[in-house]
Amino acid sequence: MRLIVGFAAGGFTDTLTRLLGAWLSERLKQEFIVEDQPGAGSNLATERVIRALPDGYTLLMATSTNAINATLYKNLKFNFLRDTTPVASITRTPLIMVVNPSFPAKAVPEFIAYARAAPGKINMATAGIGSPSHLAGELFMTMTGVLLIPVHYSRTIYLSDMLAGHVQLVFSPLPTVIEQVRAGKLRALAVTSGTPLVALPDVPTISEFVPGYEASVWNGLVAPKNTPTEIVDNLYKEIDAALADHKIGARLAGVGVVPKSMTPADFGRFIAEDTEKWGKVIRANNIKVE
Repeated sequence: MRLIVGFAAGGFTDTLTRLLGAWLSERLKQEFIVEDQPGAGSNLATERVIRALPDGYTLLMATSTNAINATLYKNLKFNFLRDTTPVASITRTPLIMVVNPSFPAKAVPEFIAYARAAPGKINMATAGIGSPSHLAGELFMTMTGVLLIPVHYSRTIYLSDMLAGHVQLVFSPLPTVIEQVRAGKLRALAVTSGTPLVALPDVPTISEFVPGYEASVWNGLVAPKNTPTEIVDNLYKEIDAALADHKIGARLAGVGVVPKSMTPADFGRFIAEDTEKWGKVIRANNIKVE
């Protein structure tokens, strides 16, 4: 069985897929091969899975990027919602709003006040146009009325510039910066989840200060359209069992990732809602890939 990842080896999605694949291989006594196929914002890997036989042997480790791309890219050769079969939600990864320690604001209300007094003076690093870190920042601007200047990087290479103070702010996936936060090299202002995290229990949520704000990166498996229900249900049951394994749960929680099991039907509804949520942000801010 092949688990296809639309990003380069070594990133969180690749690591998560290999962790899950190893667990499933051991449990089912069947080899699960992880194949990374980066390119076109994960669209190449997505199209590969969509074109595969609907026999359950080729699955995509989908992410929130798939929901974003549905609006961000205007000429896709597929419709993600129409052409895939949801199998199982796996994780939610909150982002964390961090600043360089030299930045004067030490809490979200102070940051908002500072940004309003200096519109367009704060540089916000992102992992690229239309990335979750970019859209989380755009949503923050929309809901608070502040003006930040996005500085787009290739994936998560913004970290060195954040540490050096060349950019002041980033809404980063937690695993990317958690060690720097713990070491005091970056200052955490808030997390983007609806509730505090086990990994950083003293860091508040943005929604405590900006009611209704929430942003997260999700991962889950999808199959080609028309994959038989029996195959989907069997895969979901095994993945649900993996997420209940305390070893996997502890490993994910340590870096701020939350296991999130959902039935295939519920996962499908969630993807549709997330696609619409980020579609509104993209359209409202006229965000386009270059």
